[in-house]
Amino acid sequence: MHITLRQLEVFAEVLKSGSTTQASQMLALSQSAVSAALTDLEGQLGVQLFDRVGKRLVVNEHGRLLYPRALALLEQATEIEQLFREDNGAIRVYASSTIGNYLLPEMIGRYRRDFPDLPIELSVGNSQDAINAVADFRVDIGFIEGPCHSADIVAEPWLEDELVVFAAPDSPLLEGEVTLSRLSAQPWILREKGSGTREIVDYLLLSHLPQFRLGMELGNSEAIKHAVRHGLGISCLSRRVIAEQLESGKLVEVTVPLPGLNRTLWRIHHRQKHLSNALLRFLSYCTIS
Repeated sequence: MHITLRQLEVFAEVLKSGSTTQASQMLALSQSAVSAALTDLEGQLGVQLFDRVGKRLVVNEHGRLLYPRALALLEQATEIEQLFREDNGAIRVYASSTIGNYLLPEMIGRYRRDFPDLPIELSVGNSQDAINAVADFRVDIGFIEGPCHSADIVAEPWLEDELVVFAAPDSPLLEGEVTLSRLSAQPWILREKGSGTREIVDYLLLSHLPQFRLGMELGNSEAIKHAVRHGLGISCLSRRVIAEQLESGKLVEVTVPLPGLNRTLWRIHHRQKHLSNALLRFLSYCTIS
C-alpha cells in the first residue's frame, strides 16, 4: 500500500466541497487529476469512500471512518513542513574548554535573546574530543584551539587569540630579567595532551626552551589558574581565560623573550555535513562583539 498525502488531501477536500469540480478549484488541480487521485486511493483501500448519487459524491461509512485520520495526518505533515521552514531543529555544538567556557557563552546569550525557544546542545571537552565528535557526526559544528589534521574535516580560521605566560604575584621568576633558562627552571603547569592549548604552547613556547620541567598536567584552565595562584608553578593560557585575575592582581603576566604567542582558533565541520540555514544563522552570532 502506498497512500500519499496528496491522495488524502484530495479526499478531504472532496468530502468538504461535495464534488471533484469544487475540489479541483480549491487544490489548483485538474478535475481529472482529482478524480484519478480519489479513484487510486479507493483502489488501494479496497472500498468506496463516497456513494455516487448522480453527479454528487456523498460520503459513506468508510469515508467517515477515514476522514478524521486523514485530517490528523495532513495536520502533522503541515507541522513538519513548518518546523523545517522555520529551521527549529536543535543545533549541536562541541567546543574545546577555553572556547566553550570563555567565548561561546556570550555568543549563545546573544543568539538566545533573539531566538529564546530554539534549542542548542553545547558539549565542552578538549580539542581532540571536539574533533572526534565532529568526525562521528555526533555534533553539527565544532570549535577548537589548535589545527586539525583529519582529511574528513573542514577547518576554517575563526578568531585570533593571544596566549600569556603568567605566575603568582610573589613568584621568584618576577625578580629580575626573565630569560629562557630561567623559564626552563620553573615547574610548568599545563593542560593535558590532546588539548589545543597544550599543542600550541608546546610549539610556540616550550620548543624554544633549552629544557622543560613539567610540574603537573591538569584537565581544565580553572584548576591551572588556582595551582599557579598558590605558587605551584607557572603556566601559559589564553589572555581571555585569565583576564579577570590579571586585572585583580591575583595573577601576573610574565613578559617572555619570544615573539608574540598568538594562535588561531578554528571552526570545524565534517566535509559531508550540510550547513543548514539554522546552523548558518547560529554561526552568524559566533563573533566577538
